[in-house]
Amino acid sequence: MKKIWKNYKQTILLLTALIIGAILGLIAGEKAIVLSPFGDLFMNLLFVIIIPLIFLTITTSIAKIKQPKRLEKVLLSTFGVFIVTSLVACIIGLVVTYSFKLVNPSDTKAIIATLGDTVEQAKEEMNFLSRTVQAISVNDFKELLSKNSIVALVVISILTGIAINKSGKDGEKLLSVLESANKVVLKLVDIIFLYAPIGLGCYFAALIGTFGGEIALGYLKTFIIYTIVAILFYFIFYTLYAFLSAGKNGVKAFWSNIVPATATSISTCSSAASIPANLKSAKGIGVPDDIAETVIPLGTSFHKDGSVIGSVFKIMFLVYLFGTNVYTTSGVFKVIGIALIANLLITAIPVGGGTISEMLIISLMGFPLASLPILTIIATIIDPAATLLNVTGDSASSMLVTRIVDGKKWLKNKKK
Repeated sequence: MKKIWKNYKQTILLLTALIIGAILGLIAGEKAIVLSPFGDLFMNLLFVIIIPLIFLTITTSIAKIKQPKRLEKVLLSTFGVFIVTSLVACIIGLVVTYSFKLVNPSDTKAIIATLGDTVEQAKEEMNFLSRTVQAISVNDFKELLSKNSIVALVVISILTGIAINKSGKDGEKLLSVLESANKVVLKLVDIIFLYAPIGLGCYFAALIGTFGGEIALGYLKTFIIYTIVAILFYFIFYTLYAFLSAGKNGVKAFWSNIVPATATSISTCSSAASIPANLKSAKGIGVPDDIAETVIPLGTSFHKDGSVIGSVFKIMFLVYLFGTNVYTTSGVFKVIGIALIANLLITAIPVGGGTISEMLIISLMGFPLASLPILTIIATIIDPAATLLNVTGDSASSMLVTRIVDGKKWLKNKKK
């Protein structure tokens, strides 16, 4: 019993806090918002640590790779796994939304009547390349120190790590300083997580109390279907990925260590806030430090299974609402392409972080600008389940990357 408590203390405390928070939220309703400051305190602590954590973990992990071939293999394998698993998520979302009509236009005539013209003009004005440049870079160094510039920070972190790696002995002193700073930051993460049960419990209580009874009937079907898909995807596909990575032992290792990341993702609805817990989960599974510290932060911005499926749901919701014809080969590829592109532009922040992707969906699909609130509501109600897949999918991907880089016996060798 003592061994179980020692190994699963944090998990047990987190789950207990979430259960208590959910009960309080359901009982108190909107009054549970009084607990939100305690949750906000935890969120603020996490967001303060996110910027140095991302920079230091990515930079040092890449810089420490002594074999150039391993560095190249890790990065290529990472983005290869991201693309393949994102495509899988996109196809699943498309199959489901083609099978179930998310909304009946006859029920939303009043909404359609109030919407304006389509966004053809905005579509012409939008420069995709310019928006991409804005997403991956900033024009002032101080803007890198914002959680709203995570994609740009990831790019700079990768380039800095490569630069240190290429500098040889001249870069060793800087690497030593960054490694020391990284250890201090990781210790700070441990200290912050002592407050996690209280912070996450209060945050979850406020979340349930605020949104629990206010989901409009018109979105109930979308909410239920997405939640079911997310749960099935979580158990089936991540078990499959773990099995492909390291067989039965991989499955056992994954499910024995993924609960802390799962709990943090559901309660915070933030991929960025879940990075510390997700790093712990991946390393607990047995993923090498250099791979875990590369895949997890990169995945926070560039790999989001839940958001990819969510983008498909958003697109198809408006497709059904406006009677758009996408039931052709070109239409299917258009939905898949837009869902993937929109996903790459979603930043790792809580509810509302997908506004850029939603505007991109509206523009590329030619929907009315006034339909943005419709997508915002969908994003809100699916956010916990989507974040769950976004976060845990990164851990599963880190296992696949390790399988490619270190071979099929990587987990056995790690145990030895």
